[in-house]
Amino acid sequence: MSYRTWVLVAVGLFAAGIVVGLAMPDDTADIFAGDLSTLEELARVLGPFQLSTAAFIFLKNAFALAFSFTLSPLLCLVPIIALTVNGWLISFVSVAIIEQESVGLLLAGLLPHGIFELPALIIGEAAALSFGAMAIIAFVSKKRRSQLSPNLKQNIKYMALAFALLLPAAIIETYITPLFLR
Repeated sequence: MSYRTWVLVAVGLFAAGIVVGLAMPDDTADIFAGDLSTLEELARVLGPFQLSTAAFIFLKNAFALAFSFTLSPLLCLVPIIALTVNGWLISFVSVAIIEQESVGLLLAGLLPHGIFELPALIIGEAAALSFGAMAIIAFVSKKRRSQLSPNLKQNIKYMALAFALLLPAAIIETYITPLFLR
């Protein structure tokens, strides 16, 4: 399959996660109450306008993509989970913010850095899906093994693009997004 097709698959998985998040019952938030308090503590330590915060965000996101890419030959499970869970989480949190605050606050919190971070997620996870699928095919078919190395090289280029997009996303999330949330 072409990389463009993998991008469409990635978008579809992300969209499926969004749909699941929108369909979740309201009382599901109680399940995540403990996780929310941990995130609030982390937010206090890593405040806005700090270089350490931008570095943490970039490294966390880059590690997540690299982890997904590295484990993608295991039936592509990690990229599939990463895309659907991220879609689910965005829609789940979005619904809560819209109900408690406003659509404007949601857009102010997501759009500035999201215009870089979401494409990075889709590009990186599409590369992971492409590589994972080719690794599985190469494992099963001796005829196709020669295609694994060129596929890996091409997908590493897409991963580099995804990492490059994560850098401005982390900087914007640290230094610009908080200005819109005041």
